[in-house]
Amino acid sequence: MRRSWLPVVLSTALLTAACTESNPKPQTAGGAAAGVSASPAGPDYSVWAAGRSTPVADPMYPTYGNPGVDVLHYGLDLAWQPQTKTLTGTATLRLRAAAELSEVKLDFSKAYTLDGITLNGAAATGAVTGTKLTVAAAVAKDAFATLVVKYHGTPTTVPMPSHRTDVEPLGLTVTGGGELWTMQEPYGASTWYPVNDQPSDKALYDIAVTVPDGWSAIANGALKSQDGNTFTYTSAEPVASYLTTLAVGQYKKETASGPYGIPLTYWYRPGRDDKALPYLRKSPQYLAWLEQRFGPYPFGSAGVLMVSSAAGMETQQMITMGLPTLKSSLDADLLHEYAHQWFGDAVTPTTWNDLWLNEGWASYAQHLYTNERDKVTMQQWEVWARGVDAQLRKTVGPPGKPRADSFAESNVYICPALMLHQIHKQLGDAAFFSLATDWAHKNRGTAQDRTSFIAFVNQHTGKDFTSLINTWLDSPTTPR
Repeated sequence: MRRSWLPVVLSTALLTAACTESNPKPQTAGGAAAGVSASPAGPDYSVWAAGRSTPVADPMYPTYGNPGVDVLHYGLDLAWQPQTKTLTGTATLRLRAAAELSEVKLDFSKAYTLDGITLNGAAATGAVTGTKLTVAAAVAKDAFATLVVKYHGTPTTVPMPSHRTDVEPLGLTVTGGGELWTMQEPYGASTWYPVNDQPSDKALYDIAVTVPDGWSAIANGALKSQDGNTFTYTSAEPVASYLTTLAVGQYKKETASGPYGIPLTYWYRPGRDDKALPYLRKSPQYLAWLEQRFGPYPFGSAGVLMVSSAAGMETQQMITMGLPTLKSSLDADLLHEYAHQWFGDAVTPTTWNDLWLNEGWASYAQHLYTNERDKVTMQQWEVWARGVDAQLRKTVGPPGKPRADSFAESNVYICPALMLHQIHKQLGDAAFFSLATDWAHKNRGTAQDRTSFIAFVNQHTGKDFTSLINTWLDSPTTPR
């Protein structure tokens, strides 16, 4: 996620520049009795094996996600009517019971009316209470099931748990002109489809969206087809729910090629996003710069989607980007979000306690890039960064102990970037970038945490960095 406050230009003088509702009457759908059982008959679930995860309850936001459910694949068939601001959807979830289930609980917005639910082809009973969709279904541990949910309604957002100046409500946003766009870190995917909305449950996706004449629909993954007014996207690599995106509007598409012929797509609104185009067209340069340091780009396509936001988000294979005031900021922001494709997308944190794993790496890559661009030495940068780090630890705490009401505050950006710099100084360029490359590529498609990161660093380098990493993540003051 982009930090609008982050310094994107450091002059030689180092001037600073600045991701429980009440219980209303439940909605219900379906007419079958409770206790629908998963049947061993059905599709070959091995085709979605790449979406298998080990879900973990998130300690920061325990009301979201369900560690007992492992969704392998989401098939979303959506239609948007801007005149009535109605989203109609059929969500088909291929899932595995990671634990013995007496019912299937998922995250979903009460803004929608449920039009029908089936489990393994049989009608099932479901209800939405608060932020949870509960389906009456007994599923044995490690058994597979297909859940289909039909719904319609007008999307509504949820509050962002942060004090950032650029925060916006989370989830699918409807503009006055009937356009759609979304940013949803740490949760908010549940504002447009039923989902296990936690970072540890990564899944495959196929998303089809039907829109009016002259409108376009953009989603994460790669554009698979456009059949009339229906746009279909596919993600062959597992995706965490917060890294999905959806936008509908009157967009223009521009295509290009990145390193090794990687297909690139830029979606923009003529007359509104024109200032961004020179930077979108620098995408091949951003990717080449990152590949030189972190290895091959980890996905089959890339691109940027422009939306009416104050922020940017590393949505997988299709970055969702607002238009900042400063051009130099957009340059650094795009590099930052592309860096996340390695750090945060290919490798995702297991829980939100380890958001520093995403933002520390992307921020350090961003600072390496802007320091090189602006001819700032790493020694000059470290002096500046230590001053910022000291203030952040006082105001919002150390990066390894984030607060639930202060999501994605500046401490999970600068502080871990400075920690990575300490490792970089000890290892030198060759060993450090080898470590970074192997971390992103050997753990591709997985969710990781602090413990696994420390073990990886120690094993890869043959040195014990345990104390250094823990101190930098947990100390209330800047380590010496």
